[in-house]
Amino acid sequence: MNNISFTTKPPSSFGHLLTIYEALGWNSLNLSIEELERMCQQSWYCLYAYDQDQLVGMGRVISDGIVTGVICGLCVSPSHQQSGIGKEIVNLIINHCEQKRVIPQLMCEQRLETYYEKLGFEKFTIGMKKSINR
Repeated sequence: MNNISFTTKPPSSFGHLLTIYEALGWNSLNLSIEELERMCQQSWYCLYAYDQDQLVGMGRVISDGIVTGVICGLCVSPSHQQSGIGKEIVNLIINHCEQKRVIPQLMCEQRLETYYEKLGFEKFTIGMKKSINR
């Protein structure tokens, strides 16, 4: 993780984020580069991980900025996984939330529950969603 830098500076092209999403199989909604950019711009907080100039990870928070912030979109390029980048993104996001006195929350797939428990999260509710036609 020596060459990895973490910043709120967005990538010059969100095509790099689209590449990560597609590599992870996350683009089932067929989001465009413009939609991904807007998604990040409209988030309360976004943190990006770069290896030199290449975007390799991202995490964001949607929040009212007062009570809670929902961590979402945490992703690391497959070529950079298992190197601590995701953990560092989460830790930096938590730190930002704590500084702003916003309670960080997240929803995750059941298989990731132990990963987030190791980062200090605990199960507190059942998440639900309503599917819509897009």
